[in-house]
Amino acid sequence: MRVDWTEIKANIRGFIQGSFDLQERATAVLRKEAYEENDIFMLLCFADLIGIPVPMSYYNLELLPYLAEELTGWEKRIVERKSVVAEKFGKHDWCC
Repeated sequence: MRVDWTEIKANIRGFIQGSFDLQERATAVLRKEAYEENDIFMLLCFADLIGIPVPMSYYNLELLPYLAEELTGWEKRIVERKSVVAEKFGKHDWCC
């Protein structure tokens, strides 16, 4: 029986890359998902700032002091998007 060392090295390399995430791919994906969730939360709270009427905006103003620093960057990101809902649900396969 002959041992294929190249295959063993490739398997070990794949295990180490998957275990320790040396190139931080998983971290980047999780960070992007967290930013998207934060953008959607801000949209639900402060959509009236970009022209979408929100009936609960009076109560959401209590959050404004805590989220004020994020508003300018959030407005730029939301305005550049075509559809927040299509981006979010476009990732999943919702086949009927």
